[in-house]
Amino acid sequence: MTVMTSSARRPLLNRRLAEFGTTIFAEMSALALSTGSINLGQGFPDTDGPEEIREAAVRAVRDGRGNQYPPGPGVPELRTAITAHQERRYGLTFDPDTEVLVTAGATEAIAAALLALVEPGDEVIALEPYYDSYAACIAMAGGTRVPVTLRPHEDTHDGVVHRCFRLDLDELRDAVTDNTRLLLINTPHNPTGTVLTREELTAIAELAVERDLLVVTDEVYEHLVFDEAEHIPLATLPGMRGRTVTIGSAGKSFSFTGWKVGWVTAAPDLVAAVRSAKQFLTYVASGPFQYAVAEALALPDTYFEAFRADMRAKRDLLGAGLAEAGFAVFRPAGTYFITTDIRPLGESDGFAFCRALPERAGVVAIPNAVFYDHRDAGAPFVRFAFCKQTSVLEEAVKRLKTFAG
Repeated sequence: MTVMTSSARRPLLNRRLAEFGTTIFAEMSALALSTGSINLGQGFPDTDGPEEIREAAVRAVRDGRGNQYPPGPGVPELRTAITAHQERRYGLTFDPDTEVLVTAGATEAIAAALLALVEPGDEVIALEPYYDSYAACIAMAGGTRVPVTLRPHEDTHDGVVHRCFRLDLDELRDAVTDNTRLLLINTPHNPTGTVLTREELTAIAELAVERDLLVVTDEVYEHLVFDEAEHIPLATLPGMRGRTVTIGSAGKSFSFTGWKVGWVTAAPDLVAAVRSAKQFLTYVASGPFQYAVAEALALPDTYFEAFRADMRAKRDLLGAGLAEAGFAVFRPAGTYFITTDIRPLGESDGFAFCRALPERAGVVAIPNAVFYDHRDAGAPFVRFAFCKQTSVLEEAVKRLKTFAG
């Protein structure tokens, strides 16, 4: 029954959030617990990151660093480490005092950026399917989301079918109107695993410059690109340094998702705008962990190479198992998620499939349709996370093969 206030006679929940109920992640994680299933739904690792970084957090707590409110923009050590990381890896130079903002994870960075930069009536173009907080944050800002859909595509080489999702640049251009304020770009892309190419990013940059658009780019999976894919920050392209808000995260790069340490890098006026919104959200967060993440960002390249190789091996393990179980597998070029098509299994409703899968197979996945405005476009697709221990993935594959017969 809908609860109404006695005076206004309207639902208690703000109408901008009325379409957003309990997240699918909460629902599926609860199913995993109640059925004893292997949870390949929610994207968090089941092992912690490097021991020396955990010890750095312990040392910060013991030394009294960050136990009280840290500075609003973030501790200087972390802001300096972020700028050093961006310059070392991408040749991007930022002023740690005016062009970096530390946030309570990337989720707060997304919320603060959209609340700061979007007003009622503004249109925000987002690549569909998209991380669910994008839609909620656009709604809270009073903006109108305009999805541009990544489409499934198949190529056959030497008799082998290669599946991926691709951006239609013409569709993107056609989506821009006089009301478009901002492009919300995610690469490497969750949930499809797409990594936008230099050609695609160049076209996006040219469109942003031509139409004078702001861009918020979610790059939290920057260190998880595989095979021939390359992560190219949009801010490195001509005309983009002053109009791009880049979002990064320690959780995805170092496997400490509970620490909630994210950041924004951008030109001073953009950082100032985002900070104006952020200060009224969490104000500050994760004090001791900020010092630990500063040390993590300075880890040698061998750490990132080993991390990427480990995730690539897990991708290949789960992907091969899903294919053997009868799923059509979209091999991800980045992130730690695999999207599958369930139609070869005789199924077409991802929601029904995922809600039944824990009882049928003892495995939890996420229906991609929750990431779409165009639910029909995402209906037959299901996402699995492979950021788990190898033994867990092997057991999941065994269960899925048994379920599929």
